[in-house]
Amino acid sequence: MVARDFKIKVLPVSKKLLRFATLFLKDEDEAKDVVQDVFLKLWQKRDTLAEIENIEAFAMRMTRNRCLDVIRANKVVPIDAEIDRKMKAETVDVHSKIELSESANQIKMLIGKLPDIQRTVMHLRDIEELSYEEIAEATDIKVNAIRVNLSRARKKVREEFLKLNAQPVAGMIIEERQSVIEIASYPTNGMQKN
Repeated sequence: MVARDFKIKVLPVSKKLLRFATLFLKDEDEAKDVVQDVFLKLWQKRDTLAEIENIEAFAMRMTRNRCLDVIRANKVVPIDAEIDRKMKAETVDVHSKIELSESANQIKMLIGKLPDIQRTVMHLRDIEELSYEEIAEATDIKVNAIRVNLSRARKKVREEFLKLNAQPVAGMIIEERQSVIEIASYPTNGMQKN
């Protein structure tokens, strides 16, 4: 095929190829590049184009294939949803384990500071998971006294834990009142709290 035949048989489909590529890629500049690549390949194959029955269909197929190549090249490969979920869960799990470890160490330290009876009762009930009756047998303390000491121990550990972990936040402090954490503004710049 000579240049004159190429102009007559191939170039007239250029607008159709451009519309097709633009529809496929949703980007006119990329579509123009694709059509240009297709025409270059067609020109390089000009000697064998005489054997092709429908040059327009052949050019459309080449355009489609080139568009798919462009899409594949630009596509970000998504991670399988299950793998992505597991990776996020593992990240959260690691952070949770670190936080739990730090919290556990703080709680152990706070339990260690309790009076002997409260520390013993709390350990037997919350760590060893003994019943009140089993604790009473092991310590020779009445069940009601065990309940009172356990309640006081838990309250003290909770209060001290919250104090250790209370952080000022932009003009705010976190306080504990009746087992409910409330956020209260504290005065700044000598202004009174409302």
